[in-house]
Amino acid sequence: MRWSLRLALSASALTLILLLLVKTKIEDIWDQYSVGDYIKSSWQHSSKSAKNHDGTPQSNPDDKVIIMAKLEKEDINWVAENLPDWQTAIYTVNPSSNTSVGLTTPMNKGHEAMAYLSYIIDNYDTLPSTLAFIHSHRNGFLAAWHTDTPYHDNVDALRTLQLPYVQENGYVNLRCNWNPGCLEAHRDNAHVTADVWHDVFEGTSTEDSQFTGQVGAGCCAQFAVSRDQVRKRPLDDYKHFRDWIVDTEKSDAKSGRVMEFLWHVIFGKESV
Repeated sequence: MRWSLRLALSASALTLILLLLVKTKIEDIWDQYSVGDYIKSSWQHSSKSAKNHDGTPQSNPDDKVIIMAKLEKEDINWVAENLPDWQTAIYTVNPSSNTSVGLTTPMNKGHEAMAYLSYIIDNYDTLPSTLAFIHSHRNGFLAAWHTDTPYHDNVDALRTLQLPYVQENGYVNLRCNWNPGCLEAHRDNAHVTADVWHDVFEGTSTEDSQFTGQVGAGCCAQFAVSRDQVRKRPLDDYKHFRDWIVDTEKSDAKSGRVMEFLWHVIFGKESV
């Protein structure tokens, strides 16, 4: 009987520990994915969006641009249909040899970073006032969980983007939620080591910047910058960053992850 009681108590304790671990993980996912806001938005978003946005251009399209990387198979018609007051620079990263496409990147590596840097390099002298760098998916709970708007919708993210604030601040991460990437527990970033920092910034105008050992930035490489902020770095810096992606032994995903956590530094912010 005593053995049975001990076994039952041990099993109960183990079950309790597992439940606590599961609870902690669920709470973290709930926070990262903004689940509560998403559920609430499901009831309110359609009618509110129709009232607030009638498709009327809100500013001069000659003075702001969306930069995006896409796979050839991806449909990005939602951009022109819903954001007609923005210029677009949409780069196909994997064009097939028998398909005519518009803008392409030198190679398919670094995830969105290759397109982002290519745009700056190709247009450095003729940049509009505001540059928005976003992903090719419009919305969706799983695909676009990192977009902090109702339905995780990039259309709403750009329609509500405060352009004067971008001009004032220079760089604005389009994700306001600190989880993941900016919480204190995330700042010992496995992707940005001292060696990586040195390799990325060596030979640039900020090569003397010191690596603090920590990097804090909200994920996931969607942000807006001003023309003036871009030009605080010389063109050769952006060429260097793109060359690093091409030359590094890191994979497409890993090199892109490095850039994801360095955009704020590249555009003038502290590492944390």
